Amino acid sequence: MSGGGPQRAPANTGWLSAISLYRQPRVLAMLLLGFSAGLPFLLVYSTLSAWLRQAGLQRSTIGMLAWIGILFSTKFLWAPVIDRVPPPLLQRLLGRRRGWMLLAQLGIAFGLFNISLCDPTAGVRPLALWALFTTFCAATQDIALDAWRIESAPVQMQGVMLGAYQIGYRIALLTGGAGALAVASAAGWHASYLTMMALVSVGIVTTLLVPEPAAAVAAESPVREERVIDWAVISPLADFFSRYGRPLALATLAFIAVYRLTEFAMGSMVNPFYIDRGFTLGQIAAVVKLVGPLTALIGVLLAGVLIARLGLLRSLLLGSVLIMLSNLGYAVLAAAATPTLLGLGAVNALDNLALAMHGTALLAFLSGLTSARYTATQYALFSSLYALPGKILEGTSGMVVDRIGYPHFFVYTASLALPGLVLLYVLSRRGAFRAV
Repeated sequence: MSGGGPQRAPANTGWLSAISLYRQPRVLAMLLLGFSAGLPFLLVYSTLSAWLRQAGLQRSTIGMLAWIGILFSTKFLWAPVIDRVPPPLLQRLLGRRRGWMLLAQLGIAFGLFNISLCDPTAGVRPLALWALFTTFCAATQDIALDAWRIESAPVQMQGVMLGAYQIGYRIALLTGGAGALAVASAAGWHASYLTMMALVSVGIVTTLLVPEPAAAVAAESPVREERVIDWAVISPLADFFSRYGRPLALATLAFIAVYRLTEFAMGSMVNPFYIDRGFTLGQIAAVVKLVGPLTALIGVLLAGVLIARLGLLRSLLLGSVLIMLSNLGYAVLAAAATPTLLGLGAVNALDNLALAMHGTALLAFLSGLTSARYTATQYALFSSLYALPGKILEGTSGMVVDRIGYPHFFVYTASLALPGLVLLYVLSRRGAFRAV
């Protein structure tokens, strides 16, 4: 894309040189911050759905509770505050990005503590409200953390930064997923959420230790801003359209909106599916714990390197193909007369690999779309857009499963990757990836 589109590392970068980038201090810090970002996600999402299903709640109710996650898709509404307003009491001590990160992390810990005190069999409303609060804090952390990442490294480093982020994020997903299930199996759900609350300290300590970035503003940005309405959300959008032009900008936004439909639409039904097929919490945790870390780490390491070596177009294409195959794998497991732990492990391995490639490629693409003047707001707008349609579909997932069953449900979610592939072709034909 012209006018500041996503870039990649030079083509002559060797594989060993690309891999060595992971040893840089800011990249290692990104790994820990990725853990901080990923930890609350499943705890208000898939892991919570397992707790609710075990407590006897209907799948339709569990599916609708996934709409809490729409807060992640509307974070652009308060992203301008994070972009422009100093964090209360912490601006002088930590700076704008780290100050907001710390406030959000403290909120996440407080929310998880209160979730641990809830009993879904006595009523789901208190748990839902605290999950909503925790999600708001997690979304706020995402806004500040994404801005810190983009401002802390040049565009050519974003693939590796995102690779490290995804490593930490995937470890956190395994912790908040398999780890939380293992603790719940051994000591109960209340102890599980208290344990997860304690792990929020990883992000807090890292935030206190990393440096505050110095954001660079492009020289032409003040001139461009004079041509748009100086308002928090309108200006970032107008800036994006002015840089890319209306046809390409609209096609890009449409692509962002549909690329991860599959991942979101099937998300909250995975743990209920495992439970409904007869797997125990201990079995789920054991298989995911053995298979998930290896494939997730391999996936995110490969994703960061592949983006640098293959470019975004091929990386995005590969991510879509893998995510379709993983969902078809779930369909096969669902149709099996007697699902086995080996089948569960194989499907989980493919799913982790697919999610790593799929997610990292899109995040690298979004990072290259932002301008320095509106880093947090534009990135929040883009990341909100990719999650919102999928979250809306996800809220109906329980009703879809009740109507057509698990095998057809996973075939349906696999097919949701097709619109993204079509729009990826459209973008490539319009020259969106000539520089990448």
